[in-house]
Amino acid sequence: MKLNELRDHEGATKNRKRIGRGIGSGTGKTGGCGVKGQKSRSGVSLNGFEGGQMPIYRRLPKRGFKNLFAKTYNEVSLGRIQLAVDAGKLNIEKSVDVAALKDAGIIRRFKNGVRLLSDGELKSKIVFNISGASKVARTKIEKVGGQINVPESI
Repeated sequence: MKLNELRDHEGATKNRKRIGRGIGSGTGKTGGCGVKGQKSRSGVSLNGFEGGQMPIYRRLPKRGFKNLFAKTYNEVSLGRIQLAVDAGKLNIEKSVDVAALKDAGIIRRFKNGVRLLSDGELKSKIVFNISGASKVARTKIEKVGGQINVPESI
C-alpha cells in the first residue's frame, strides 16, 4: 500500500448537507427551517428559552455577589525570586519592590499589590517593600536575615 492509495473506510465520512439548493434536494426552499416564524429567520437563537416553561436561570435562586472593592494581588513564590537572583535579573543590594520585580520579569502586570508565598527556598538576604506575605514566607525570609516592609495604607 502506498500513501496515494490511502482511503477512509466505506461510510466513515458523509457529504455535508447542501441546503437551499432546489426542491429536488429535499432541503430546498425553506432549507429545513419550516415555514415562517421567528425560528425560520436568520440570526435567531433563543438561548435560555424553554418553550414557555420557567427557564432554569429563573428557577434557581440568586447566590453571592461581586465585591467591587476586592483587591487582587500578584502572587510570587520565594523560589521564583531566588531563581531571578541566581540568574542576575534581580538586584538584592537595593530593596526589592514592585518595579524591581517587574523589571526582572517576575510579574507582568501590576494588580493591587504583590504578595509573597512560601513555595521554594530563599538563600539570599533580601529586603522587600511589598504588600504582604504568608506567615511561612515571612519566617523563611527572616531566617536568612531578610526583611519585609509592608506599607501602612494596605
